[in-house]
Amino acid sequence: MRTLCSSTLLGEFFVIGFAGLVAMKDPDLTTSTVWTVCGIAMFLSVALCGVVTRPAGIALGWALQIALIAAGFVVPSMFFLGVIFAALWWASVHYGRKIDEAKARFAAQAAQAAQADSATPGAA
Repeated sequence: MRTLCSSTLLGEFFVIGFAGLVAMKDPDLTTSTVWTVCGIAMFLSVALCGVVTRPAGIALGWALQIALIAAGFVVPSMFFLGVIFAALWWASVHYGRKIDEAKARFAAQAAQAAQADSATPGAA
């Protein structure tokens, strides 16, 4: 799960940066405001890569997805991109958990087979 979720979060890092460039064209926003908000969001997207396997990491990831969709009020294309990344986040969490479960099941089967081989008399 960590790999899939981290890939999604790193993709969001770049999208947030590009959205910041677009938001700078808004005359109502100052450059410092845009880059403070974008910088915090970009930092969170990278920081979440390290805590994504913890229960709070998934919840914080969902909060970031909601924030990306809400960014559409400033940069309208972020409505679309936010929904796309929310779908990617869901898929990363959902399928990442399935992959982790399958890996654990295969590891348990391999350990059980190795234990059975070592318990067999005459096994080399």
